[in-house]
Amino acid sequence: MPGFHVVNHPLIQTKMAMLRSVDTGTKAFREICSELATLICYEVTKDLPLVEVEVETPLCTTTCLTIDKKFAFVPILRAGLGMVDGLHRLIPTAKVGHIGLYRDPKTLEPVEYYCKLPPDICEREVLLLDPMLATGGTASMAIDYLKERNVTNIKLLVLVSCPVGVDKILKEHPDVSIYTAMNDPELNGDGYIVPGLGDAGDRIFGTK
Repeated sequence: MPGFHVVNHPLIQTKMAMLRSVDTGTKAFREICSELATLICYEVTKDLPLVEVEVETPLCTTTCLTIDKKFAFVPILRAGLGMVDGLHRLIPTAKVGHIGLYRDPKTLEPVEYYCKLPPDICEREVLLLDPMLATGGTASMAIDYLKERNVTNIKLLVLVSCPVGVDKILKEHPDVSIYTAMNDPELNGDGYIVPGLGDAGDRIFGTK
């Protein structure tokens, strides 16, 4: 069922503590983002339907269960790229689309600059990726783009959220589930999540 899910496994809590630290450098920050995405993906996929297939083992033929779903990962550029490799470790056959949005520093409203999606996107289960869910404007606009292309099965994966952004997504897109490692209490005057991670894109790519 759609809704809001905080994935609070001890491994996730430990890695989040490392990710928050101002002393964590670019290489480690990027690696931890990828690892957290992998761990969250376990929770996202735990209720997927399975189908029976016949498998030839070294000893005999047996019946096994396997996932019968096609996936697409859609990172919101640029920070969402830091989560893609972690998901591909679990679902290597997934296709990858990209939605380019940035938040205007004055209005805090999202601005589009790029969108490229797989041609069969509407046939796939889509995992929308962005490390931070702050005001919710960027994620909501990205979901709008996907729905305009007839995508009906969307899950939003983030590393850190806050109530403002969560409430916006649940109100505007009640059919979209949100998965996060941490739901922080508030935004500051510049629209950053507190305590948060800082600017995830800058920390992933070492641009600040």
